[in-house]
Amino acid sequence: MFGMGAPELIVILVVALLVFGPGKLPEIGSALGKGIRDFRKALEHKGGDEEAGTDKSSNDKPTT
Repeated sequence: MFGMGAPELIVILVVALLVFGPGKLPEIGSALGKGIRDFRKALEHKGGDEEAGTDKSSNDKPTT
């Protein structure tokens, strides 16, 4: 995962714990999870919109 092993991840988690404190970490994790979930949904909907957009363009009448 991006060239990071377990020791690097542990160091990052300890630093985050020291910076934000134990009370804020669950809130930050929840917000991060929601953001990732919304981002994935947006990517899925974008793919659907592009397919719908190609259908509309094929129905357009050419101007002469």
